[in-house]
Amino acid sequence: MNEADVHNSKKNSKSGYTLKKKKQRNPFMKFIITVTSMVFVVACLLEIVRTQADIAEKKQELNVLVEEAELLEDANDEYLSILSEDDEREFMERYAVEVLGYAYPNERRFYDTTGN
Repeated sequence: MNEADVHNSKKNSKSGYTLKKKKQRNPFMKFIITVTSMVFVVACLLEIVRTQADIAEKKQELNVLVEEAELLEDANDEYLSILSEDDEREFMERYAVEVLGYAYPNERRFYDTTGN
């Protein structure tokens, strides 16, 4: 210890504090801490990337569900308009002809069989 260190230690001992020697860390422990820290950082970065990919996938699923919801709302509006009609017979005839493919007994239907 040089003279300044002795003076500082005396000065510090009067105030109730003592100087402690710095502990030298083992170089092997320093290496392990550094490697562990790096592994932790890489793991966090990978988790962030994976989370971003999950978010993108969920946004795509949300868009598909929103489109399906819009289609269902349109169908629901159509059904509500049908239910609010006074003449149910007209609806039944239209449904039988357009959806079920029914025809009147005296009606002739022509179908395109050319494959176009």
